Amino acid sequence: MLLASIVVSLLAASSAPTPLYATYQAEWGFSPMTTTVVFGVYAVAVLVALLIFGRLSDHVGRRPVLFVALLVQAAALVVFAFAGGVPALMVARVVQGLATGAALAALGAGMLDVDRVRGTTANAVAPGIGTGGGALLSALVVQFLPAPTHLIYLALLGVLAVQAVGVALMPETVSRAPGARQSLVPEIKLPRQVRGPVAIAAPVLFAVWALAGFYASLGPALVRDLAGSTSAVYGGLGLFVLAAVAALSVLAVDKRPAHTALTVGIVGLIVGVAGSLFAISAGSTVGFLIATGVAGIGFGSGFQGAIRIVVPLLPAHERAGVLALLYVVSYLGLGLPAVVAGYLVVHAGGLLDTAREYGVAVIVLAALAGIGLARRNLPRMRTAG
Repeated sequence: MLLASIVVSLLAASSAPTPLYATYQAEWGFSPMTTTVVFGVYAVAVLVALLIFGRLSDHVGRRPVLFVALLVQAAALVVFAFAGGVPALMVARVVQGLATGAALAALGAGMLDVDRVRGTTANAVAPGIGTGGGALLSALVVQFLPAPTHLIYLALLGVLAVQAVGVALMPETVSRAPGARQSLVPEIKLPRQVRGPVAIAAPVLFAVWALAGFYASLGPALVRDLAGSTSAVYGGLGLFVLAAVAALSVLAVDKRPAHTALTVGIVGLIVGVAGSLFAISAGSTVGFLIATGVAGIGFGSGFQGAIRIVVPLLPAHERAGVLALLYVVSYLGLGLPAVVAGYLVVHAGGLLDTAREYGVAVIVLAALAGIGLARRNLPRMRTAG
């Protein structure tokens, strides 16, 4: 499906810098705090774009929003490919975040327009495939091919060019509606019928994406430290395992009730992150990657369950706006904790201690989400699942 492939390529582009941070750091001499700030500005830009452009495709159509977003993303990849320092890297991440945020809600809503059941699944599977695939592909390019800080971005640029042609040729999936200009005014609008499900989905989304944020920003340094290796493949391996297992777990729980998927997600997060903390204490790279896989089950199942209890309840002209809100929660989780972690690495206990503190915070947040889920009786959630 074209729309799902665009989600994959956008999130692959967002994770492609992850294995390159060590290369940039060696060339430009910046600290782990700078790494997390570079990562964090991307999340902030996504949030801004979601708040401003999240509802636009409900009014002007999916195609115009996607076409412009792909052009802006292409510009970001060009800046990445020829970046000569941290300021250029920051600019590229901001532009990339704006393009991704503008596209995500339109893509998610468009997949639901085409097929409500398969679209819900694709909304949950595609981010994991893109995030994990981009990190691993970038790591392999860094390890085995020349000019890695140029090549990976130029390859992704070629993919985007093909997808832009596809967007230009695809049929529109939603009719135009008045209010496009007004939709650009940031507004948190939550239809009454999904307020209960969103209250449950939000803490799960924040927790799973907070974990992804850590793996995407400081995870490469942590895995290399545990393995005692400077290999770029190790730099992308942690995020790849987390995201790849997450994508597979989405398919595994696809036919189960949404309540079950959420429960599996919460338990998987708690068990997986706890296991990773034990592995860090034992200095075990294999144990850490196994625990990361368990946490990936939590990521995929929790994210899929959160999406499934909300979006099937929405009519077509409310989908992009509510999806934008769900992505706002997700990207808050992705960006803010990672920046805090970067500060702690530099100014507090260092990488390993920060990883332990971060893991405990994710466990606590997942446990609180589990308590909230257990206390609510959601018959409509079972129907939606």
